[in-house]
Amino acid sequence: MQIQTHPLLSPAPGTQRELVSLHFGQAGGQKAYIQASLHADELPGMLVAHHLRLKLAALQAAGQVLGEIILVPMANPIGLSQFHLYTHQGRFEATTGENFNRHYPDQTAAAAAAAEAELTQDSAHNTRVLRRELKKAVDATSADTELKSLRRTLMSLSCDADIVLDLHCDAQAVMHLYTETPCWPECEALARFIGARVTLLAQESGDHPFDEACSQGWWHWAQQFEGRFPIAQACMSVTVELRGAADVEHSLAERDAQNILDFLTFRGLIAGPAPVLPAAIGDARPLAGCMPIKAEAAGLLTFLHQPGDSVLAGDVLAHVIDPISAVVTELKSPVDGLFFARDFVRFASAGMKVGKVAGLNSLRTGKLLGA
Repeated sequence: MQIQTHPLLSPAPGTQRELVSLHFGQAGGQKAYIQASLHADELPGMLVAHHLRLKLAALQAAGQVLGEIILVPMANPIGLSQFHLYTHQGRFEATTGENFNRHYPDQTAAAAAAAEAELTQDSAHNTRVLRRELKKAVDATSADTELKSLRRTLMSLSCDADIVLDLHCDAQAVMHLYTETPCWPECEALARFIGARVTLLAQESGDHPFDEACSQGWWHWAQQFEGRFPIAQACMSVTVELRGAADVEHSLAERDAQNILDFLTFRGLIAGPAPVLPAAIGDARPLAGCMPIKAEAAGLLTFLHQPGDSVLAGDVLAHVIDPISAVVTELKSPVDGLFFARDFVRFASAGMKVGKVAGLNSLRTGKLLGA
């Protein structure tokens, strides 16, 4: 294992943060990139990364890492340091209010322009050329703030990978995934290995989150060069939602780490017999069919359904109780679907999103992700 440190732009004199990446195997074959806790207060991924580090070190010592695997066990040193009244504030950068998982640099056009003269009818050759030019363009991205330097560093480490796994969690939830629709054919095996109850698909969800920044260029290039040069979907990038924020347990994390390694073995980055592909326990559904459940009034929030329950349109998912008037407001599911995530806050403000139901049909347009 090699440890690399990547200094971020200093936000003030006497202050310096750095990102640390762990490198296993050798460049030249397939490349996988895995990062944890980009939302710094989402900690299940950090524990999974701890177990991955131990397992990958043992595999490398045994000569079993065939490709290149980069592990970033803590992807957000800025957010990790943000506390207010002893409460971790790891989702939004305190200076700008920006979500740490939005607004990643898009160098798709620059890479295409630099690569076009070298493209041929050889798809593998085109992948190599586009990856090279994308890496150069990402590394040349302007970064005049600490946050932008973090985004550039994460993209530089990941933009030329075959597989990108961004480990997150929800508040209270079952295992689920987000990925772009063109990535689903390869992501389906990951969903099986990791035991995802649902994978939410979108061609483009809005605001350029990290996972889409890694995979989006390839289908854009395929459209741009259609009929001229063959372009493969050479990056499968996935946001892995490791259940809920309190699910920071060795038993879960060790199993999740092993499931990820089984998938990497299945893909040929780790030596050994290919694991048997598990049976699917979930399916893929449109992100545009993921319906937020909003509190229509303020009050005490209590749920009548657990994450993972299948519900029907009109089913009452929760009650909001006014403690003064004793009025009970019912929050109902707008669609048939899987009630896969809910908040852990138990006093709702009016208009607050308190849960999510994954339906089968696309019903929403515009930006599809939450804040």
